Amino acid sequence: MTSIRELHQQLVSKERSAVEITTEALERINAVDEKVKSFLQVTADHALETAQKVDQKIANNEEIGLLAGIPIGIKDNLCTTGIQTTCGSQILADFVPPYESTVTQKLKDAGAVMVGKTNLDEFAMGSSTENSGYQVTANPWDLSRVPGGSSGGSAAAVAASECVVALGSDTGGSIRQPASLCGVVGLKPTYGLVSRFGLVAYASSLDQIGPFARNVEDAAILLGAIAGYDSKDSTSINTPIPDYTQYLKPSLEGLTVGVIEETFGEGLDSVVAETVKKAIDHLKTLGAKVINISCPRFRYGLPAYYVIAPSEASSNLARYDAVKYGRRENADTLMDMYTKTRAKGFGNEVKRRIMIGTYTLSAGYYDAYYLKAQKVRTLIKQDFDAGFEKVDVLVCPTSPTTAFKAGEKTSDPLSMYLSDLMTIPVNLAGLPGMSISCGFDEQNLPIGLQLIGNVLEEGKLFQVAYAYEQSTDWHNQLPPL
Repeated sequence: MTSIRELHQQLVSKERSAVEITTEALERINAVDEKVKSFLQVTADHALETAQKVDQKIANNEEIGLLAGIPIGIKDNLCTTGIQTTCGSQILADFVPPYESTVTQKLKDAGAVMVGKTNLDEFAMGSSTENSGYQVTANPWDLSRVPGGSSGGSAAAVAASECVVALGSDTGGSIRQPASLCGVVGLKPTYGLVSRFGLVAYASSLDQIGPFARNVEDAAILLGAIAGYDSKDSTSINTPIPDYTQYLKPSLEGLTVGVIEETFGEGLDSVVAETVKKAIDHLKTLGAKVINISCPRFRYGLPAYYVIAPSEASSNLARYDAVKYGRRENADTLMDMYTKTRAKGFGNEVKRRIMIGTYTLSAGYYDAYYLKAQKVRTLIKQDFDAGFEKVDVLVCPTSPTTAFKAGEKTSDPLSMYLSDLMTIPVNLAGLPGMSISCGFDEQNLPIGLQLIGNVLEEGKLFQVAYAYEQSTDWHNQLPPL
């Protein structure tokens, strides 16, 4: 798939039309999505209508932005006016939002072409996209394996060249982990940099929207388009948004990179460890100074997260009561209607997390679990703060393993939760994190390198990622579809 900048040049030079580019993406989806299952719905008519408007602007010699006419996939937990938004759940099977999320409105205004809504783990709860209430997405590198989750549909769509870029959401690694498993670029921005208005909530203090792309520049362009203050989101940061492409430099001279010692230990696949260490050594050749950094509370991120996130989910998902919107099961009493609707509408993983969260918030257990987890969260953030006093960017593996077989971990939730071991602490601290491809294992499955920045220092992540990308060819390799 051609890059955003290349497609933009083709459009403004009238070498190709937006309708031609969109049609090509739709044909690609039609050709491969039966195998990959990235999309829950393809919005072909909507896409072609948008593309025609872009072509009309070009015909009128009006200036267009970089994203105008660019095919994009949207994770199906972002509200889109008049277009079904299911969150991968049967409880919202018939929900058509009457309003638009801030990020998709920004993309509309930019002329981006939404080609469809992508599959996800139900309500973004999962690490494999096997928890969707509709279909299981496959990894384009090996269709018998998972693409990661919860934004597996978006990651797989970009990897399979079904769209140029895509949006996902990241609560505990749900952009970076599938980006690692699918061999694409995935970025979770600083908490509050991108508006969450119109993102169906899972865990409100952790959720963040971010881009998927095949290359670093495309991710920088997409982040620049969706970032910015929004008065509709009380957690939105009012800060100037830079042109992130200005950070795309081939040298890392003057930058110090810290390797998180605690991430290279038990549970990390040996091939992943070896490949990531080679990538870190490569950063030295690009001019970076590399030192080891200790984040002693890093390993407590996983248990803290699986108290905090389910607690917030228990509260957020209480709104699905069969009264206001969504699915409704007939019953003789109000309580029966509640219980029947939620029993049939929610999948097993969502029920599991609601039950955990309700328990940890209940009287007598709040202090023992939820409050203690929040204190651990503060300690994890303090470890990161101490690290950033010495370094510009922290690095570690994105995922402890490469893509695993579909069905391999579904019967063992704890094993599945370990997939987010490396990414969760970044969300707890509200920091930006990025995954870029740094190699392949012996089965030709992608391996991700995770870059972690300080608050609002996405620019440094883009600098490191771009310099690494330009000196390697991992992003040029395509899955065998």
